[in-house]
Amino acid sequence: MTINEIRNSIRVVQNFPKDGIEFKDITTILNDPKVFSEAIHIFYERYKNMNIHYVAGAESRGFIFGVPLALKLGVGFVPIRKKGKLPAETISVSYELEYGSDTLEIHKDAFHEKEANVLFIDDLLATGGTAEASIKLIEKSGSKVVESAFFINLKFLKGEEKLSSPIFSIIDEI
Repeated sequence: MTINEIRNSIRVVQNFPKDGIEFKDITTILNDPKVFSEAIHIFYERYKNMNIHYVAGAESRGFIFGVPLALKLGVGFVPIRKKGKLPAETISVSYELEYGSDTLEIHKDAFHEKEANVLFIDDLLATGGTAEASIKLIEKSGSKVVESAFFINLKFLKGEEKLSSPIFSIIDEI
């Protein structure tokens, strides 16, 4: 399967969630096991020899790619959640959104190794706010983000300029 075939499997929804936005709908990828499996395989091939200790994914679509990748790599998965969603003691980072702010959290004991090598993953890199906060959160825990992985990178929004880690994406533009 080629990258173009994967790209062509993504549904673009006009004017969602508001006028002028072209929403990149990954549900068409998720309900096609051949395409979804290929995406996970591409990530696996990239990271299988990079000494990753954990995969950390941002709520909620980062979980979709992160959990199967972590299982395939044979490492743990760490959920990055919005404030108040995790039951045990947490570490948090607040960040600015277009209209307000938000806070992300991980469990304080999420990474068992000191200075763990972490792969951050999410479905889409747009303006970079969530990814930037997630990377800061992982670093605040004492771990290192080896790389940030995205299924889609909307390069024209320049989100990667906010990130302190190297990035990898399967699809760079749609």
